[in-house]
Amino acid sequence: MEQNLSVRELEAWYGSNRTLKGINIEITSNQVTAIIGPSGCGKSTFVRCINRMHETLPGSKVKGDIILNGKSIYDQDPVSLRKMVGMVFQKANPFPSMSIFENVVAGVKLNGLRRKQNLQDIAEKSLRMAALWDEVKDRLNYSGMSLSGGQQQRLCIARALAVEPAVLLMDEPASALDPIATMHIEELVRQLKKDYTIVIVTHNMQQAARIADSTAFFLSGELVEHGPTSEIFTNPTDKRTEDYITGRFG
Repeated sequence: MEQNLSVRELEAWYGSNRTLKGINIEITSNQVTAIIGPSGCGKSTFVRCINRMHETLPGSKVKGDIILNGKSIYDQDPVSLRKMVGMVFQKANPFPSMSIFENVVAGVKLNGLRRKQNLQDIAEKSLRMAALWDEVKDRLNYSGMSLSGGQQQRLCIARALAVEPAVLLMDEPASALDPIATMHIEELVRQLKKDYTIVIVTHNMQQAARIADSTAFFLSGELVEHGPTSEIFTNPTDKRTEDYITGRFG
């Protein structure tokens, strides 16, 4: 099922600071869209607007619209929306008091499902999709904090997948990981796009080039350029994009 996202004239503020300035972008179903740009350019704010997390911050506000499958996200209950739009953060955040199993099914239980067999099936499916099942299947009752950093991040991805979202947002999910763990996350992203629409924020130009179908370059709260990754990296239309990608600033 297609899960297209259309962002229209999106603006966002923290207090009096306008962090997004009239963003218009179409995000294609079953593709990986990378959001790149220097620190403070609005990348994280942008993805947090897509699942309405930005609004939870004191003094924040948004204007414009985001359409998911023909329906404005602002006409939906935020809690219901977040079942459809999952989020994986920069730092792995397993619930420290919960086992691996309990971490995966936490959101499912919160949404009302309590049957043990169904929860077990969901946990196994989600852990398999996150390429973690074989590593943890014999220790599901261990604390989620007992896992390595890369495993914890894949556990958080499994937790996000367990509620069967349509869209998966990832805010620099590998920035704190070693090269081997980063490789696992990138391979996982490539696999997941068969079933999900993925938006990933990254500072790593090589990572964007490796895994993204399209890339959007943000600068000072504006969307400078968006297009197929191969074109953005080899033949950008805006000199600011070229300067950033070639390391002249940022």
